Amino acid sequence: MPKALIILTSHAKLGDTGNPTGFYWEELAAPYWILSDAGYHIEIASIEGGRPPADPSSETDDVVTDEVRRFWADDAAMNRLANTEKVADLQVSGCDIVFLPGGHGTMWDLPANEALGQLLAQAFEKGAVVGAVCHGPAGLLGATLSNGDPLVKGRRVAGFSNSEEEAVGLSTTVPFLLEDRLKELGGEYSAGDNWTSYALADGKLVTGQNPQSSAEVARMMLAAADLPTVI
Repeated sequence: MPKALIILTSHAKLGDTGNPTGFYWEELAAPYWILSDAGYHIEIASIEGGRPPADPSSETDDVVTDEVRRFWADDAAMNRLANTEKVADLQVSGCDIVFLPGGHGTMWDLPANEALGQLLAQAFEKGAVVGAVCHGPAGLLGATLSNGDPLVKGRRVAGFSNSEEEAVGLSTTVPFLLEDRLKELGGEYSAGDNWTSYALADGKLVTGQNPQSSAEVARMMLAAADLPTVI
């Protein structure tokens, strides 16, 4: 059975605002079910292990999807989420896909986590598909390949755009702008219109712009891993 590893943020505070944040439910749930329904065994990890925080803004009726409700209703999925393994304790061997959902929490703890950067670089160089959506590509920033290049250098990438960060009023709250940082590391960044699905595959690196892109990222990861997509 092929294996997918999903890695979530453990960061729960939105900068100095005092407001809560964490991972974004849609960006976890839609890929989880697309990969699971395609026959993948899925493991969920987080930066600190245990139960990672969810962003309350992703739990409101206007954004909750059927996939999120399915996740909430599934005892096995919720148990995996409640008992995530710590990234530093993970082994990359056997992973066919490594995926990073977003949520603003990722902007604080994913880029600086050395274990995550090493895991992503090793997975990519071993031929695994590495995917990320929305703010999840922040985790790619700390991944350096064995030749010394950033993983994103010279590769087409997407991620939460400066325009979208401005639209949600958090441009000066986040520690950096993801679009800018991806470009600074040599990524060939591009974006679609705000809040529309936009995903890119560059070989076995798959990235998406926003929550609306999460399902398309999952389908493209399956295609990059040479398994059938789910329609």
